[in-house]
Amino acid sequence: MWIPFALCAAVFALVTWQVSAGGPLRSADERLSHALAGQGPRPLTELLADLGSVLVAVPVLAVAIGYALWRGQRARPLMAGVAMAAVPLLVVPLKIWTDRPGPLTDATGYYPSGHTATAMVAYGGAALLLAPHVSRKWAMPAAVLLTLATGTGLILRGYHWPLDVLGSLALCGMPLLALERALRAAGARDLSRSTRRSSEKTPTG
Repeated sequence: MWIPFALCAAVFALVTWQVSAGGPLRSADERLSHALAGQGPRPLTELLADLGSVLVAVPVLAVAIGYALWRGQRARPLMAGVAMAAVPLLVVPLKIWTDRPGPLTDATGYYPSGHTATAMVAYGGAALLLAPHVSRKWAMPAAVLLTLATGTGLILRGYHWPLDVLGSLALCGMPLLALERALRAAGARDLSRSTRRSSEKTPTG
């Protein structure tokens, strides 16, 4: 876990530094964004961008939390909910501090991308909750695909610079990695308790 966590932290620090200091990566980012904004069918790119909306992504996580609760889990759904609640606490202060204008507007507060952060934690958290119960390993690839689709839509619609999306992915990778580790530990404890209860109920000799 620590190597991916450190990599996310390093990428996030680099991107944030470049955005806030107006470094060469920011200049290249803005040139790339101007070339990409407006590309692709507008209804499709709008749909992709909306995948990161609170009204779309959070209900997906809520369904996964409800399913986990129905399966008798308690700690794991709570952890996923806390991770989702932490998103605005991480993103909003950074938006205020960096005060970055958007690609097609003079309004500020575009770094990091809140839609990307919402998509990553909501879909990723849902995948982690569902992973022990699905028959095939499709949950996490689906979460990755939905998150990348969100970022792509945001860039092509001109709602965010590419570095807004990259910085958000790096930032939210850290709590998502921590969530994955915490969920795994909680699952191991639940399995241990279940095994212990089963052995206590089994008659001996």
